[in-house]
Amino acid sequence: MATRTTKSTTKTTSSRTRKPRATSTKTKTSTTSPTSKTETTTTSKTTVVVDAPTPVVSGPMMRKKELVEAVVARSGLKKKDVKPAVEATLAVLGEALKEGRSMNLEPMGKVKINREKKLASGRMMVARIRQREPKLRDLAETPDSPAAPDPAAD
Repeated sequence: MATRTTKSTTKTTSSRTRKPRATSTKTKTSTTSPTSKTETTTTSKTTVVVDAPTPVVSGPMMRKKELVEAVVARSGLKKKDVKPAVEATLAVLGEALKEGRSMNLEPMGKVKINREKKLASGRMMVARIRQREPKLRDLAETPDSPAAPDPAAD
């Protein structure tokens, strides 16, 4: 996100990258001498640095087969049970994207389509996904962490 610093406050602007601007600051200093009183005004130019979005290097593409295997590993279910559920989920998500619907799918995040372009072979959509940072409470509930023993199970 682009930020502009003015004096001691930080102002947030749009996500567009802006060129650095030169700003001027005026400093008044009074000097008292026994013989005369002088007042000087100094003007100096400073450069404001604007933070640009950092590029993201994407990893290898995840295919449906790899997604099914990951769900099998995490859930402990059999592949023959997981595969139809994953395929049905992907079909529903594809239909929602086709309709141009926004989706709130935690923990994946909020998905919103920004732009769409019709191509000869289909459509190209530019989407924004906003993923929230996990809280400490959420980290304790992840399936990778050991679960607390259930006292009612004894």
